[in-house]
Amino acid sequence: MARDHTPFRHRGRRLAAYAAALALGGIALAEAPASGASRPKGHDVSSHQKNVDWRGAKAKGARFVYVKATESTTYRNPYFGRQYNGSREAGLLRGAYHFALPDRSSGQAQAAHFVRNGGGWTADGWTLPPALDIEYNPYDEKRRCYGLGKARMVDWIKSFSDEIKRLTGRRPVIYTTTHWWNTCTGSSRAFAADHPLWTARHDAASAGTLPAGWTSWTFWQYDNGSGSLPGDQNLFDGSLDRLKQFARGA
Repeated sequence: MARDHTPFRHRGRRLAAYAAALALGGIALAEAPASGASRPKGHDVSSHQKNVDWRGAKAKGARFVYVKATESTTYRNPYFGRQYNGSREAGLLRGAYHFALPDRSSGQAQAAHFVRNGGGWTADGWTLPPALDIEYNPYDEKRRCYGLGKARMVDWIKSFSDEIKRLTGRRPVIYTTTHWWNTCTGSSRAFAADHPLWTARHDAASAGTLPAGWTSWTFWQYDNGSGSLPGDQNLFDGSLDRLKQFARGA
């Protein structure tokens, strides 16, 4: 995910790839997998992308975007307003996402902070449902699951989801990786029936094996920062008309 807090080791890998591309005489940009040729293309951004050229992104094929709004209960993306509103003005469907830090506060508290600061939803056909970004701890490699046992992690996600549903009327999209989900929730199947999946699997021809419980994905993040669109590259599993229906809650 295009987070504000990308650890230095991740930036280093990206710089190494960039240098290797330059050494070959050009910069290699990730292309959508062949299986995504007919699917709407989108991206996700955070404060790293700052002032995005939204009309340029649309001209390159973007049809939707997720914008980072918050993290824990203390952080707000300072560029959120201009990114969220600017993408809409350019004709993109857009939604907001929250980066979870389950060791900092309750799911309910973080959901409330998120909704207060951009994570709302309305059935206007342009607003995607709120999304929860939950993945390995970027701040402490020794506590990759944030120090929570599997049952407590499931309870935390449920608390977040229940508060989002209460405040917005929609269940959140869940962004995660198969490895994180199965490791940190114990392969929980408690969310697949009513939570759209946003799966992350990069540099691959398909989304691969999905987290426990899900049999299909709604969004697939197939590249983390080297594509033609600002931020990370994503696909929606359906037509553009279906994406608009999904935004409305249909």
